[in-house]
Amino acid sequence: MADMQKSEENREAAVKLLTDLLAIPSVNGRDREGEVAFFVQEYFSAHGITSRVQEIDERHANVTAFIPGRNPSKTMILNGHLDTVPYGSLNAWHSDPAVPVIRDGRIYGRGASDMKSGLAAIVFSLCALADRGEEPACSILFIGTCDEEKGGLGAEAALAYLRDEGIKKGSGVRPFMLIGEPTLLRPGTAQKGCLWLQLTVQGRTSHGAYPAQGINAIACGMRTADAISAYVSSFTHPLLGDATAQVTRIEGGVANNMTPDSCTLVMDIRLVPGVTADQVLEKGREALEAEQKNHPGLLISFDPLTSRRAIEIDPGHGKVTALQALLRKAGCDDAPIGISFFTDASILDRDDEMDICLFGPGDPALCHQPDEYVEIDRYLEAIRVLETFYKEN
Repeated sequence: MADMQKSEENREAAVKLLTDLLAIPSVNGRDREGEVAFFVQEYFSAHGITSRVQEIDERHANVTAFIPGRNPSKTMILNGHLDTVPYGSLNAWHSDPAVPVIRDGRIYGRGASDMKSGLAAIVFSLCALADRGEEPACSILFIGTCDEEKGGLGAEAALAYLRDEGIKKGSGVRPFMLIGEPTLLRPGTAQKGCLWLQLTVQGRTSHGAYPAQGINAIACGMRTADAISAYVSSFTHPLLGDATAQVTRIEGGVANNMTPDSCTLVMDIRLVPGVTADQVLEKGREALEAEQKNHPGLLISFDPLTSRRAIEIDPGHGKVTALQALLRKAGCDDAPIGISFFTDASILDRDDEMDICLFGPGDPALCHQPDEYVEIDRYLEAIRVLETFYKEN
């Protein structure tokens, strides 16, 4: 009876932590994401875990915590982001996205899947170990990062912190990082990268009746973009599918009867392991050279607005197989999953110095959607799996 009561108390405490986190507004670009950092820091402190807030500006802050392990020579890094995307149309929601609601075994609210449930699972599992006086197998460094959904301010600050702490290339051992992004409790062993590429095209205007006298910047820009798209789409990955590239913005033109002499294109390019931003830029320059043979004087500049590399961990990595064994024991699907969106991993491991796996209770299909939710049982299972994972690995 006492064990059943304790189990129910733990369940209530875990659910309360998540609902408390969801009740703190942290919409990227609107709210003070640092409020989540201070909340997590206070929660850790209440459970005897050393932690601190790393303030970046008046709106943004990270939170870090360190838990010594039985083997202090090794450190596992845990990460979760603190911010959410905007709510979108409130009419599309069946409840207020800013107020967590429990209904039919689910917790609804913005960030429930992406990724405050993953954040809460990590925090609660660490505190549960501390409450019982149990040490993890190795030391654990937790980093909660802000601004993941936009510019990555938190990840950039965290990267500098990791380097200052000596967790970098040349230390002799590649650190392992687990990020609580939504994976439906499956090991996320690959994620796409992202390149937002701006093409600024300079051609030559002419009368619309005499197009051969000009250089059509829009047409040349689109042919160059098409060449880039064809190159990118030739790459594929067994978990992530095809790399993709599309024009998402275009501006240009002077008048209906004038050949456009300038244009700006923006491409959204999603990379898979095996193709890099540098390779894409080189293909763009080759396509420009081909256009210039037919249109001397054409100029195109290629400016990466953001560049996040694709991430992949060996499915046979010891930490991945250990996680899979725990999932099988719990009756969960242990098959690796690929994630099409980018995460802070692409900044935190910009120089390919770590091995990174994604693992969280959220559903990637619910990210950024109205009526976002997480299954409570899946969230609680994540906590149980993580607790054992820390103790054994």
